[in-house]
Amino acid sequence: MSTGSVVLVTGVSRDLGRTFARSLAADPSVERVIGVDVVPPRGDIGDVSFVRADIRNPVIAKVIAKEDVDTVVHMSIISTPGSAGGRGTMKELNVIGTMQLLAACQKAPSLRSLVVKSTTTVYGASSRDPAMFTEDMGPRRAPRSGYAKDVAEIESYVRGFGRRRSDVRVTLLRAANVIGPQVRSPISSYFRLPVIPTVLGHDARMQFLHEEDLYAVLRHAVLADVAGTFNVAGSGILMLSQAVRRLRRPWLPLPGIAVGNLGSTLRSAGLADFSPEQLGFLTYGRGVDTTRMREVLGFTPAHTTHEAFADFIASMPPPAAYAERGLRAAERQLIGGDVHG
Repeated sequence: MSTGSVVLVTGVSRDLGRTFARSLAADPSVERVIGVDVVPPRGDIGDVSFVRADIRNPVIAKVIAKEDVDTVVHMSIISTPGSAGGRGTMKELNVIGTMQLLAACQKAPSLRSLVVKSTTTVYGASSRDPAMFTEDMGPRRAPRSGYAKDVAEIESYVRGFGRRRSDVRVTLLRAANVIGPQVRSPISSYFRLPVIPTVLGHDARMQFLHEEDLYAVLRHAVLADVAGTFNVAGSGILMLSQAVRRLRRPWLPLPGIAVGNLGSTLRSAGLADFSPEQLGFLTYGRGVDTTRMREVLGFTPAHTTHEAFADFIASMPPPAAYAERGLRAAERQLIGGDVHG
């Protein structure tokens, strides 16, 4: 990317988008960063110019044209219906929003680069999965609903855009579960529960990406002249049983259907946001091959999966901080009041 580029970042009202946009604006090789979202971001956005705009509306094309944007970083893909105001709104923001954004990008003669933050959730999680998914593999079972279906549709639209605008460098980053002290996500909420439900008879394989490495790989994708689809994760695998032991928190092995029912209860209580994808991941886990990330994209995360999880744990209150009364209440809620002793 040439010096003095103008970058538009979507989804800056959420923490990851805001923090990335602010860090990119501090880079001397970037002339301007425009942050776009339907509501203003909370907290400091540094030198980012905020524009209130809904990417579901064609007006986004006017923003790209007026600001002479040459790079778009699409980060406004939402994983939880609760944060979007329901599943219908979530799908509209994800799929319709992406379609409108790509339509605007297609009409922008100034555009040279598109970076999309996707997710390894696109591979699904099942008992038939390979040990490691490479970028040319798909899910063993096509998702029929939810976040995973949204992401599959979004990636399909992005590939279509790449064919129509072959002059634009398109970089699709499939990030593993992002974790760190500042991250609020379905998986971080799960690990913050006072008692952690696990799926009986299963021990999921997990890979994590530290939040700082997410910002670093997005910045690298903006500045490097590399196109393609890349799995992005810290090296190594952490088993769910290892993760729970490191948290030094009690856990409850339950049948899968009971964990699913419990997820609905926790979602209603605002404690965690369990989706079918989340349940599948907690049952089977997922591994992705990151050879292309290192050898083609030229990026290596600073944190391994184990180090990313350790930093997340370090930001949490010690287990002793959870009062006995709170623990008992959580246990009663988790298994319907059948815990004694």
